[in-house]
Amino acid sequence: MPELPEVETLKRELGKALVGSKVKSAKVLWPKTVAPLSVPAFAKAMARRGKIKSVNRRAKILIIDFTDSTALAIHLKMTGQLIFVPKTGRAITGGHPDEQLGEKQPSKYTRIIFEFTDDSHLYFNDLRKFGWIRLVDDSQLKDLTKHIGIEPLSKIFTNEALIDIFKKYPNRTIKQILMDQTLIAGIGNIYADESCFLSKLLPTRKSATLKPAQIKTLREKIIAVLKLSIQKKGTSSRNYRRSDGSRGGFVPHLNVYGRAGLPCKICGHPIQKIKRNGRGTHYCLTCQK
Repeated sequence: MPELPEVETLKRELGKALVGSKVKSAKVLWPKTVAPLSVPAFAKAMARRGKIKSVNRRAKILIIDFTDSTALAIHLKMTGQLIFVPKTGRAITGGHPDEQLGEKQPSKYTRIIFEFTDDSHLYFNDLRKFGWIRLVDDSQLKDLTKHIGIEPLSKIFTNEALIDIFKKYPNRTIKQILMDQTLIAGIGNIYADESCFLSKLLPTRKSATLKPAQIKTLREKIIAVLKLSIQKKGTSSRNYRRSDGSRGGFVPHLNVYGRAGLPCKICGHPIQKIKRNGRGTHYCLTCQK
């Protein structure tokens, strides 16, 4: 699943292509993608939208704002993919890469086709059909995102804020806290593991065992690793491509994630991997305590 840096990259690059465009029609090929609206209701509503005003992000949700105070909220989940094909020029793509990436659209995984008045198209593809698109007004968007936690790149993500979160959940592990979207927004497996490594903390440690200085360091490393990944256009994990179709550039900077059995870049000991609740956790037993 794309995490904060990958969705932020997609937000920035699709924003350049979509702002000012107006939807002409929306063809829904998989009804559950737009639920709770029916297919006819969604298609009719999209044809009435104003121009696209901006493209934004909240946690892992991409938000396409229209000039009429409505928005499309899009969650790619595990295998969602957005492909913008202009009337002329190169297509831009973000999300899960399938074997038809870069080929003629729509593909066999296409769930929605948005046609714009300038004859460009935006395709929402989804292999496993877990992704969703919601047409919302301002109040509905607030309701959709009200349970999402603090943005780790915001000014309110202070040392005190993170210390308070850890104090509130003393029996949770560090990784459980970092990945709880109701507490901190946008961090998943990749950046939780990487932040813990840079902080020299085992992700399996209980929150109560951390001192304020360690939490301060963890906050600094979370911010640093997210900013670096955004700068590098995201991580090219197995499910993510940036919006020009290329792989993200953060992979060479990964210290533990996806490196199970390989030598630690710091100490040379093999990176460990454990699996809990179907999710992998990577760490170095020598560098992290």
